[in-house]
Amino acid sequence: MIQQMLAFFVYFFSSPSIMSVGLAVVFGAIWLACYRPPLIAKPWLWAVLAGGAIAAPIAIAITFFPLRFGVSWVYSSLWSQETLTQWALLASIPSMYLFGLVREGFKLLPVVGYWWRMDRKMEPKLGLAAGAVSGAGFGILEAQWTLSYILSSGWSWEKVQIEGLVALAGFWESFFVIGINVASCALAGWGLARGWGWQCYLLAALGYLLPNYTYVLISKGLITGVQAEFIIAALALAATGVVLWLRERKSEA
Repeated sequence: MIQQMLAFFVYFFSSPSIMSVGLAVVFGAIWLACYRPPLIAKPWLWAVLAGGAIAAPIAIAITFFPLRFGVSWVYSSLWSQETLTQWALLASIPSMYLFGLVREGFKLLPVVGYWWRMDRKMEPKLGLAAGAVSGAGFGILEAQWTLSYILSSGWSWEKVQIEGLVALAGFWESFFVIGINVASCALAGWGLARGWGWQCYLLAALGYLLPNYTYVLISKGLITGVQAEFIIAALALAATGVVLWLRERKSEA
């Protein structure tokens, strides 16, 4: 398993292209602009951004290998494959939520470090901004990996001409998944500053569960791939709206 993780890290950092990195940065900058983080007034936020980016491959590797293996072992020990397939709609929820907790925990580490540096006293608005910055770093690095895979798998503009907008689904999804990453970590950072750290952390983990649950719905034939993409977009917009409402509500207060 260690060899698999090492191979994953090598692949993760050897596959980026200029186009995939550029698109990921642009996508992340668009979402981050909604939160207007004080990156100039608070230079330490750049370290939070870098920390979120560093957390991405580590969190992905942990969920892909030891955690996924452990969950599969537990499930197979308790139930047969036939039972798991039959009850996939329910059985997938605990594991996906666990993966969300791990990912959100890694995303939150740079925010916690910044909060600790501030003597554990931080304005909720700044906590929200720090969370958004860390989430953007995480989302950008994850997106460039996804986009690199799409671009290296034979994607071209001719494919768009043949398949239509469906050929752009991977780019659409990457854009909105970054939005979910930013919003979920912003919520967790806001909660940390407000003294509601663990409560908001548990809510933020839904930022992984909800969009990824659409794949289970697709596998069961309950929704189509196109419908899933629109659901992910709606989740990103709704989560962003709620977090920005918290930001402005606090500002008015």
